[in-house]
Amino acid sequence: MKLVVSDTESFIGALRAQSQRYHSRHPFHEMMNEGRLSRPQIQGWVANRFYYQENIPRKDAAILANCPDREVRRRWIRRIHDHDGTADSEGGIEAWLRLGEAAGLTREEMWDERHVVPGTRFAVDAYVNFARTRPWVEAVASSLTELFAPDLMAERLRAFERFYTWIDPAGLAYFRSRLTQAPRDSEHALEVVMEHCRTPDEQARAVAALSFKSDVLWSMLDAIDRAYPSSTPQGDH
Repeated sequence: MKLVVSDTESFIGALRAQSQRYHSRHPFHEMMNEGRLSRPQIQGWVANRFYYQENIPRKDAAILANCPDREVRRRWIRRIHDHDGTADSEGGIEAWLRLGEAAGLTREEMWDERHVVPGTRFAVDAYVNFARTRPWVEAVASSLTELFAPDLMAERLRAFERFYTWIDPAGLAYFRSRLTQAPRDSEHALEVVMEHCRTPDEQARAVAALSFKSDVLWSMLDAIDRAYPSSTPQGDH
């Protein structure tokens, strides 16, 4: 059934309702936050998630290439700087590499993608392709999973500090940085979507784009969960 959104309040409500489908509710993620994942499972998640992290700037570059609005581009480009880094900042990709090292992986094995499972690759590539081929406002809407990210990131950080003490705390810098970046980014994306999605059809497509992104994140965890099943007794980290 096609979603019909008739006013601003309902539109925002429909977007925020996608939090019920956010990957924080995936069983693998719930196990992570409960301290129930083994070392190989954490390493597998970190290595596969790196494929997503390294593709975020490509996704954002695709949005920039399709966006005719200079003011939007001026603000959106910060996302690429946040991940690729600048002369003054190492960026999120470097921070994730350090997380991998703290978890016992090497940079080489993350960069060469030897641990990336087909389901992760398919989901991430589909997301980049979505940003390249769909109208730019829909691609912006798909990024609104960031509305739900700060709570997840805070919970994840607490879980890693409490349960996975074999990981060097210095490697958790990426999670800390997203506590401030995600609210800033989602505020801008929501402004853009609210400004450009006025008709019921435009709003429905925006919600569908956000639903698609939720599917991407959920599918990644499905693939990782299958590739790295529980193989050690609970509590053996």
